[in-house]
Amino acid sequence: MSDRIPVTVVVDEETTIDVERGDTLRDALLEHGFPVYGTLSQYANCGGRGLCATCTVEIDPAPEPTHWHDAAAVRFGYPRLSCCIEVEEPLTVGLLDKHVWGQVLPRRVTPE
Repeated sequence: MSDRIPVTVVVDEETTIDVERGDTLRDALLEHGFPVYGTLSQYANCGGRGLCATCTVEIDPAPEPTHWHDAAAVRFGYPRLSCCIEVEEPLTVGLLDKHVWGQVLPRRVTPE
């Protein structure tokens, strides 16, 4: 089993990055220069502890939630917290167009 997992990131176009198995998606995206936060939350956030709900992404296939906020997101159809997703298999991640805190603007980027 490989220790590196391919993750396809969709912003305006698709880019595939290799992520260490078990890394959090948030950390991997930030390490590769992808924005997971809005304009203010990039400076004021919980640091990946699942508290501020500002690092949301759309993900396919969506893994089972392991955090209470992610369970609520699944139940109500909200984007998932990238800080609560451990990369264990290939994923496609859609980054969301955010403004100010964590709110999602009407245009959403959805993985195909």
